[in-house]
Amino acid sequence: MPRRYDPGRRQRIIDAAITVVGERGIGGLSHRTVAAEADVPLGSTTYHFATLDDLLVAALRQINADWLAELERWERTADPARPLADELLRLIETLLAGDRTRLELEYELYFAALRRESVRPIAAACPDEVAALLARRTGDLGTARAVAALLDGVILQVLLTGRPLERTEVRAALERLTG
Repeated sequence: MPRRYDPGRRQRIIDAAITVVGERGIGGLSHRTVAAEADVPLGSTTYHFATLDDLLVAALRQINADWLAELERWERTADPARPLADELLRLIETLLAGDRTRLELEYELYFAALRRESVRPIAAACPDEVAALLARRTGDLGTARAVAALLDGVILQVLLTGRPLERTEVRAALERLTG
């Protein structure tokens, strides 16, 4: 029987892996669950991704690319006449008002790198890319790294505690960092 040409299969598998992790966590990720979610034969997942770490790397690359695209959209639309702290606060509010499940998934995949060496380089590259992008607005890489760390910390605290964003407090911290 000839092989069926399916150019979108690899991407469907990555999308399915993201969905599975979003619904079940990293512990729920298996070739079998991803194959079922993608509606592809089990052998397709192992053909494209020999290990689960390979699949996690592909999922994290996609999540990182999506996050960086969102950050670039923010950077393009940030009003240069407004204080940077206000624009960064708007970014945080936009992220928290969006799809919380997706945001939680992004951090879950990011933190998977703490225990999975093969995923670590992909996760480690993202903060560098975020800082480089933020440096366009902050004027220097050191400040941009501090802003990125503050953004991550604030978002994680809101996600973990369920408390509302402390706008005044966060804005003051951003103002201290950005001047």
